[in-house]
Order: sequence, then C-alpha cells, then structure tokens
Amino acid sequence: MPILRLDKVAKSLPFGFWLRHKQILHDVSLSVEEGEVYGFLGPNGAGKTTTMKCLLGLLHPDAGTVEILGEHGPTLAARHRLGYLPEQPYFYPHLSGRELLAYFGRLFGIKGKDLRRRCDELLERVGLTKDADKLTRQYSKGMLQRLGIAQALVNDPDLVLFDEPMTGLDPIGRRKVKDIIFDIRDRGATVFFSSHILSDAEALCDRIGLLIGGRVIRESSLAGLLEEQVQYWDAASDGVAPDAVPGFDPHSSQGDHHYYRLADEEEVTRWVDAVRSAGGSVFRIAPQRTTLEDYFVAAVREDEDR
Repeated sequence: MPILRLDKVAKSLPFGFWLRHKQILHDVSLSVEEGEVYGFLGPNGAGKTTTMKCLLGLLHPDAGTVEILGEHGPTLAARHRLGYLPEQPYFYPHLSGRELLAYFGRLFGIKGKDLRRRCDELLERVGLTKDADKLTRQYSKGMLQRLGIAQALVNDPDLVLFDEPMTGLDPIGRRKVKDIIFDIRDRGATVFFSSHILSDAEALCDRIGLLIGGRVIRESSLAGLLEEQVQYWDAASDGVAPDAVPGFDPHSSQGDHHYYRLADEEEVTRWVDAVRSAGGSVFRIAPQRTTLEDYFVAAVREDEDR
C-alpha cells in the first residue's frame, strides 16, 4: 500500500482583479512508496505547491482523493506523523532558533530532557549549533531554510514533505540537505520533495513525477526513465585502420584508436562484427544517455507547443 497517493485531484484558485477561477491542477494522480525519495518536479507555476497544500489539508481539492499514511486525507493522526517544510518558511522573529524548535517540539508533546536533546541534535544536524541562540530575525535566508528543515524533523516523522528544500542554500548547505535526505531514507522514512533544480533531483531520487501545466505527464523510476533515453552509442576501435571497417566513418582518431558515434544497438552489433572481421579489437562501447535536464526541457517545450 502506498504511503502517499493522489487520485485524479483537481483544484482551481481565484486570481486577477475579478477573482475569476483558474484551473491549477488537472486530474493529478501519483503514488509514493514507503522508504523512497520521490522527486515532484516541474517548472515554476506548474502547481507543485498547490499539490503540496492539498496533501496537507491547507487547500481542499475540488475533485479527487488524497490518501496519506493509510488515512483518507490529512487527518490529525496522519499529520502527527508528518514533517513539512514550506517553500518560503517564516518564523517568529523574536524567538531564537533553539526557542523556535522547542516551541514546535512542544506542539508534538515532546517535553523536558527529550525536548532539549532533540533540539540539540537537530541544530547540529543542520549546522546551526553556533547560531542556535541568535534571534531568527538575524538569520540569513539559507539559515532560515536550514532551521525550517530542522522543524520539519522535530517529531521524527514517517513522511517528510519538502517544498523546494534547496532554495537559498549555498553549496555547503545543499550538500548538508542532501545528506539529511539520505539519512531520512536510510532510517526507513519517506521523503516527498518538490523542486525545479534537476541536478539535485538526479542525485537524490528513487522515483520522479513530472508535473507540467497542472498535469502529471510522467511518473517513473529515475533509472528507468534515463535508461530509455539513449541518444547514441560512443564506440572506439583499436588496431585497425578506418578504411578496413566498411560502412563506418570515425568522427575522430588518436593514434591507433578511432572513435565512432553509433545510432542504436543494431548499428553497434554491425560495427563490432566489422571491426573484429578486420582483425581489430573493440576499445570502448558506452551508451550516451540524456540527462534529466534534457528530458525535462524537452517535455516543457513539447507542452508549450501544444
């Protein structure tokens, strides 16, 4: 049973001077399995944050169903096992980072020594120990983002929802967040995060859902998605002159090595047979796959051309 599931969720919101309704989500369906890192990807304005709010009960879908942690909708029992980082976290400016974490911990019923230990652990985990007693109004944007991640973990949740968790972070902060996400997964919890930073998604995700124009146009394991996207095969021969390999022209040469770009597996097979028949050897064969960014850009352009 998925730990999180949306089935044909639709949502419209008022906009403009006359507050006419605009359809934001169109029959969004996806499922997230326990213990995986799921990347919810899409360009700005695709509806990622609206989907998150529907998951959390901050918005009510116009149609469709939401199941979360075995509950129909974000019930109180489900929320108790959730952690959430909004896209733009805002905290009470008169509280220190430590005081803010303690406040959120008490909301979950954590008290006394357990609360102090939990706050200390989380502050160290996100790299804010030295700044723990500063007021949050003195925090930089990146520090506020890391504090937001800490508050999302204060109740040791089974499911963590991160809305654009890398926003405002420097390279060190992004590496720390990646380590935290892997740590969450390693202890058996589930991470669902939205992002448009594709290099981070490619490094982190087990599966992805691609949201464009309020529609999920693809849901797949990341490995399976990129495995399908072989652009060409890079091949190199050794010990045989190019004119002895009929039907194939190298794009470059270096000493006895000659480099070829082959279109598909059938052409690879014919090239290997030709090289070996000429007395040469195969030095290298490697598929050159498209990146997640290439796939993403192509999908967005296709949607814009419709």
